Amino acid sequence: MPAKYSDELKARAVELVLHAQADPATASGAVRRIAEELGLNSETLRGWVGAHKRSGNKTPAETVDLAAENRRLRAELAETKRANEILKKASAFFAAEPGRPSK
Repeated sequence: MPAKYSDELKARAVELVLHAQADPATASGAVRRIAEELGLNSETLRGWVGAHKRSGNKTPAETVDLAAENRRLRAELAETKRANEILKKASAFFAAEPGRPSK
């Protein structure tokens, strides 16, 4: 007998609920609201969320280390700014080349 709901739908629905519950502004009624949006029974979704929490599994959104991601992005931004500064200087140098027609 085939499953009524795919594993992908279950995982995504649970992730949506956990994400909504993490924000105090959207936590109230998150299961009911998301179940309605996805066309699911709210008690079915509540059961999936409870099973997920009991299992101790983490969704991809929960496994992200925000501090490490922030450090990585800051380093990437700094490197991009350095490269941009080098390109600006190179552009100015070659634009001021003697014998080159200026606009």
